[in-house]
Amino acid sequence: MTKYLLAGGGTAGHVNPLLALADEIMATPGNQVWALGTAEGLESKLVPERGYELVIVPRLPMPRKINSYMFRFPALFRNSVQHVKKFLVENKIDIVVGFGGYASAPAYRAAKALRIPYVIHEANVLPGYANRVAAKAASAVGVAFRDTALPKSTLVGMPLRKEIVEILNTDLRFAAKTFFGLDSKLTTLLVTGGSLGAKRINDTISSSRQLLEAAGIQVIHIVGPRAELEDLNQGGYQRIVYCDRMDLALAAADFAVARAGSATVSEFAAVGLPAIFVPYPVGNGEQKLNAKELVEAGGALLVDDASFTPEYVRTELIPLVSNASKLKRMRSKALTVGVSDGAKRLLDLVNGVLRAKA
Repeated sequence: MTKYLLAGGGTAGHVNPLLALADEIMATPGNQVWALGTAEGLESKLVPERGYELVIVPRLPMPRKINSYMFRFPALFRNSVQHVKKFLVENKIDIVVGFGGYASAPAYRAAKALRIPYVIHEANVLPGYANRVAAKAASAVGVAFRDTALPKSTLVGMPLRKEIVEILNTDLRFAAKTFFGLDSKLTTLLVTGGSLGAKRINDTISSSRQLLEAAGIQVIHIVGPRAELEDLNQGGYQRIVYCDRMDLALAAADFAVARAGSATVSEFAAVGLPAIFVPYPVGNGEQKLNAKELVEAGGALLVDDASFTPEYVRTELIPLVSNASKLKRMRSKALTVGVSDGAKRLLDLVNGVLRAKA
């Protein structure tokens, strides 16, 4: 029996690959898996729903200014590391796999202190702080994108949930459109800003509903829980605050508009869904880099957040989505970049570390 602790969380971009690896591990009888996360992140909901035990650690952001929290942080972090060390020892964990985020840092530190091997998976082209710091001492590092700069990195792709991968092997289009109450004969546009939503995308698509309807394009619009919008079922326009069947949303779609989070880019490439990416305009520009390879391959386009307006929908998006032959070419090009067996590749990397340790 092999015992794994998978650490990470926060957004769906961290939680979903963690769950995909957990499912891959549990496909072999006798293995045991625990997840380490925070009470505030999406893992607090998604991990138990998937049937895995979630071990909670405090959410401890790195201090970025001089205040009382900065002086309390070292002790808080040490306590978190001690909590993880206790769990590792009591449950005789064989290996730790971290996906970045608040839960990963204490997991890496605890594993290193106990000489338990740990493996890192980095989902973004620009690595997060916890993964950058821990990579040098890691037993192995798996990355989702070729351009990710981390020592000892191996390209494994993004671990995808099995229901996403099954889209490639099963014709779910009719069933998926029926699930969302859509016309099976009409072109379908999927719109999503990621697990938290995107105001620019939401506002533009909401303002463009009549334009899209007039062009014969139906829409699955996932607005995210932070949007001040509610579910709306209006024939060819289906607005959903949160979608727990993204596999069917992807299967129903002919084209997509989305932020360029690593999981979104990886899922679209794996299933061959052409898209326009509207990268998040704040931060270090990682979303634009996540989409770079897929865009260069011809499977997607990029548009700046400020440029994604109703006028852009009218002059650029609608003509593109209405061009079936171009969508077919983009789909083929997307598939050349996509990795559909990322969970297996990552588990092979992890188990290679275990074999070397034995």
